[in-house]
Amino acid sequence: MSPLSRKAAERNKKYLNPVMRHVAPRLPGFGLLTHTGRRSGAAYTIPVNVFVRDGAYVFALTYGPETDWVRNVLAAGGARVRTRGRTVELTDPVLGRDEKASWAPFVVARILRATRSLETLTMRER
Repeated sequence: MSPLSRKAAERNKKYLNPVMRHVAPRLPGFGLLTHTGRRSGAAYTIPVNVFVRDGAYVFALTYGPETDWVRNVLAAGGARVRTRGRTVELTDPVLGRDEKASWAPFVVARILRATRSLETLTMRER
């Protein structure tokens, strides 16, 4: 079961994501991730929470590691992210879990711990 409910995910997909697509590439802690569907081969772009730590891009998996976008990135071996006005090709996705969310800024870490969203996907620049 994912930390946040499927119902919340569907609401966000319908109402929040269309707005976030316009602002996520410029906001700290957010970005637009473009990944390829593992079955369809189609390109998908979604807003995500992403932070750069020690040269790696760490994605907060607020809906857990079983989401389609995570499975697509793992199957493809990478993705592209647009964050802070920069587009970066990423590779070598690795799933992880950090009980303290120590990679995240203080306020974000508190929210992630409170929602039990402790799984991450980490990638490095290609």
